[in-house]
Amino acid sequence: MRIVFMGTPDFAVPALKALHAAGHTIAAAYTQPPRPAGRGRKLQPSPVQREAETLGIPVHSPASLKPQDVQDTLAEAKPDVAVVAAYGLILPQAVLDIPACGCLNIHASLLPKWRGAAPIQRAILAGDAVTGVTIMQMEAGLDTGPMLATARTPVERKTAGELTAELAEMGAQLMVGTLIDLPALQPVPQDDAMATHAPKIDKAEARVDWSHDAEAIERQVRAFAPFPGAWFTLGGERIKLLAADVIAREGKPGVTLDDDLTIACGYAALRPTRIQRAGKPTMDVAAFLRGRAVPAGTMVE
Repeated sequence: MRIVFMGTPDFAVPALKALHAAGHTIAAAYTQPPRPAGRGRKLQPSPVQREAETLGIPVHSPASLKPQDVQDTLAEAKPDVAVVAAYGLILPQAVLDIPACGCLNIHASLLPKWRGAAPIQRAILAGDAVTGVTIMQMEAGLDTGPMLATARTPVERKTAGELTAELAEMGAQLMVGTLIDLPALQPVPQDDAMATHAPKIDKAEARVDWSHDAEAIERQVRAFAPFPGAWFTLGGERIKLLAADVIAREGKPGVTLDDDLTIACGYAALRPTRIQRAGKPTMDVAAFLRGRAVPAGTMVE
C-alpha cells in the first residue's frame, strides 16, 4: 500500500520500520517539528524524523495540519492509508478524508478503556492486570473510532518505559497484519459507556504522598519511570524514585522504619531500590546508603 506515516516519539518508530520492511511505499513521514533539548537547547529532530531520514523517506514537520497548503501537500502524496502512532497533532476532518482507506491509529490501550494522551501510565496507576494495543479507524472524536484489531499483554510489574517499548513492537506487528487483512476486516464500534479517559500526566502527580498505601505508591513509581519520575525529598534534597518494593510493615507515614530506607506509608511500607539524585546518574539504594546513612526514624517528605 501507499502510506503516509504520522508519528513523533520512540513509540512510533517500530511501526515505521515494520511497515517499510514489509514492502509498503512510505510516501511521506509527518512528525512534530524539532524541539530544543539538552543543555545547549539545540533543536533536535523527533525519533520518527531521524528514522525516516535514515530510510530515505521524505519528512514533513508542520506545526499544524489545519493550513490549506499543508493539506494540499499531504493530498499530493495520494496515500491509500495514513498510519498514525503518537503523532501529537489533531487531524482535521479534511485530513482524515484524504487517504482512500482512511487513517488508522495505533493506540496503546484496549479501547474504549484509556482514551487520551497517557494510556500506559493510567493503566499502571489504576492497577490494571492487562493492557494492550488497538488499531482503530480514526474519526473526529478523541480515540472514539471503530476498532479493527487488538493485542493484549499482562502489566505485571513493568514500568511505563518497559511497557511502552513492548506495546510499540506489538502495535507495529499488529498494524502490518491489519493492512494485510484490511479488505476483510469488519470495524467494531466502541462502547462509549465503557470508556475511560487517560489525561496527560501532570508533573505534580509525580510527588509521592506517603499517606497513600504502599501498593498505590509502587504503581506510581512504575507509571512515572523513567519520566517524569516519582519523587520525594530527603533532608531538603529532591530524589527521584525509579524502583521500589512493598514491605509488610507499619509505621507513621513518611518515617523510615530501619536503616535500609524502608518508609512507612498509609498502609504497609515501601523500600526504594533504585533512585536518582538531581544531576546524578541512577544508582542502587544500597550504594546511596553507603555514602549517606539514613537512620530509622528519619522523616521523608
